[in-house]
Order: sequence, then C-alpha cells, then structure tokens
Amino acid sequence: MAESGGREPGIGDVVIGTSVQVAKTITESDVYLYAGITGDFSPNHVNAEFMKDSRYGERVAHGAMLVGFMSAASAKMYLGRTVSMGYDRVRFMAPVRFGDTITTLYRVAAVDLEKRRVTAEVTCTNQDGKLVGVATNIRAFID
Repeated sequence: MAESGGREPGIGDVVIGTSVQVAKTITESDVYLYAGITGDFSPNHVNAEFMKDSRYGERVAHGAMLVGFMSAASAKMYLGRTVSMGYDRVRFMAPVRFGDTITTLYRVAAVDLEKRRVTAEVTCTNQDGKLVGVATNIRAFID
C-alpha cells in the first residue's frame, strides 16, 4: 500500500505486488470443528478406516478450508473499504494432511481504477513448499 497521509486508503493507494501471508498448522480439532460448522462429515475427513486404503492413506482436511485461509489472508491486507466479490479459479492441487502447516500468500496482481476493483492471486503451500491450493480473489471498493 502507498502512504495515505492519515486518511482512509483508497483504490489509488493500492500497489501491485503488495502481499501478506498467514500460516496455520492443521490439527484434528480444526478438521472436526470445520466439519461441525459446515455439516461436511465426508468420510474423507473424519473416518480413518475409510481412508487408510485410499491413495492418500489417511484422512485429509477439507479443501474448502483453504478458501477460509485465503479469506483470512485477504482480511489481513487492509486496502480500505472493500468487500470480496468472490474467489475464481479455485483449485485444490494436493491433499492437506493433519499436521501440515499451510502458508497462504495473498498478492495484489491487478488494479482496475475504472471498476474500482483489485484482483489478487492467492496460493496455499504446505511446509514442504508443495502447492496445495490456488485462487484469484476480486475485491471491490465500497466507498
């Protein structure tokens, strides 16, 4: 972000390439709490016996949990009065296992002054640097 001189930042203050990151280690509690909140009790996430003979060999976290991490990173980057218009091209590239530490990088990729929108590229990687999720986020200024 460019210096805003004490005023509320606006779209003219957004700098392409600005980034933030957040990291979180995935615990069994995280997965069960997420399942309870969303109602997604797929055996992929909560049934060790079901998953032990799968190609993953164990339970995996919900892919959609990564979108929550993307949202958390977005919220950490205060651009001014904006709202998220959503996440496009969301892809889950690899499984997220219990105990993985996921680092989410949120980077401003484009600014559309006319539409008053900011586009960010978002990536999630595990502790080994493996890409596990990607998306594009669009935020609109509401002031």
